[in-house]
Amino acid sequence: MDPSKTYDVAIIGSGPGGYVAAIRAAQLGMSVLIVERESRLGGVCTLRGCIPTKALLHTADVLEEARHGAEVGVATREVRLDLPAAIKHKEKIVRQSTNGVSYLMKKNKVDVATGFGRLAGHGKVSVAAADGSETTFFAKNVIVATGSVPRSLPGIEIDHKSILSSDSILELTEVPKSLVVIGSGAVGVEFASMYARFGSKATVVEILPRIVPLEDEEVSRELAASFKRQGIAVYVDTRVERVTVGEAGTEVLARSTGGKTETFRAEKVLLAVGRKPLSEGIGLEALGVATDRGYIRVDPWMQTNVPNVYAIGDVVPTPWLAHVASAEGVVAVERMAGGETRPLNYDQVPGCTYCAPEVASIGLTEAAARERGHDVVVGKFPFSANGKARIVNETAGFVKIVAEKKYDEVLGVHIVGPKATELISEAGAALKMEATSEELVRTIHAHPTLSEAMHEAAEAVSGHALHI
Repeated sequence: MDPSKTYDVAIIGSGPGGYVAAIRAAQLGMSVLIVERESRLGGVCTLRGCIPTKALLHTADVLEEARHGAEVGVATREVRLDLPAAIKHKEKIVRQSTNGVSYLMKKNKVDVATGFGRLAGHGKVSVAAADGSETTFFAKNVIVATGSVPRSLPGIEIDHKSILSSDSILELTEVPKSLVVIGSGAVGVEFASMYARFGSKATVVEILPRIVPLEDEEVSRELAASFKRQGIAVYVDTRVERVTVGEAGTEVLARSTGGKTETFRAEKVLLAVGRKPLSEGIGLEALGVATDRGYIRVDPWMQTNVPNVYAIGDVVPTPWLAHVASAEGVVAVERMAGGETRPLNYDQVPGCTYCAPEVASIGLTEAAARERGHDVVVGKFPFSANGKARIVNETAGFVKIVAEKKYDEVLGVHIVGPKATELISEAGAALKMEATSEELVRTIHAHPTLSEAMHEAAEAVSGHALHI
């Protein structure tokens, strides 16, 4: 790399926002520099987030299916978790994924600088290497894609031994006998579901009135009921006041909204209360980049208030999702290249939670649709009435379609049940094309498939579900 070269774009951060932006920029004929402080590319998603957690969740899925194998005629003498082998599999997948990102950078002729990147003035990015040396690079445009880190709670210190973050829980080499999860968003319920199937006594504590609080209320109720059937204790409307670590384990003191005090004791505690943007110390203030509570303020094209400076992903106040960061990276690059692009419609972002049963959604919840003034009609179909769900022995959950009554436009789709995270893609296409429930009804779905539940939910919007 030639430090005197002026790149068309420099990108700070190589997560799914940064590296996708780099690829698209290269495809558009731009010269690209990507800066990454870690020795491997891919960011949190690849190294400590989406990829490794889903690898371990797949282990939990296979483990649970094997336990019930005799019910479908596959009997085994012993089913047990081999955690070292699961960790080895997880690490292999991470290695393959980060190597894949490195290959894509080479293929697209993207230069990579390793070190801590920061804005060093207009058109300048400084990279501090591990050996203390510092190099300044020049770029016509800069994209900040520095991501986020796990949040803690006031007065609670994550020691990565007894009180864990979503990063450090991935480093456990033994299954804890008991685990208290504070927070019931996607991260919280995924780890609770994972470790419950691994053999931990899992407890979920949530300050809000329901778990997975961003989801449709019926989805929250169904998941909570399923968790309880699986032996996962769920406490909602419960605020954690103190966490103490002692010789006998870790103690969580909490209080319900009704004033009742609860004490939870566990071998390990996971803090899963969200993430905070990595925006400190990267030169935003000196350059005058506007922020709000640590998040970088951007317009619909991901531009900041400073010309030629863009920001994407977890460092901006949009959903903390890898696929959102990737989509934002494409918008930012296409905007700076002067080509045609469209801002994202954040009402049409799929959310996926890989617990058991899975949860996935896109569009407006029933409550949100009513709050926006829509005359709402709902269609719902349970997986217990779906032939393929019975075949695979996963009948918990349902598909719910929220539609607008007058014009029948589909406003939202909410799924809890088998392969929900795969099924949601059909709903994404439907919302993008402003489909009606009638159009979903007239779309022939193969039989027997789980996707037939989508068809039946669409039929149910008009009260004509066939198989229930």
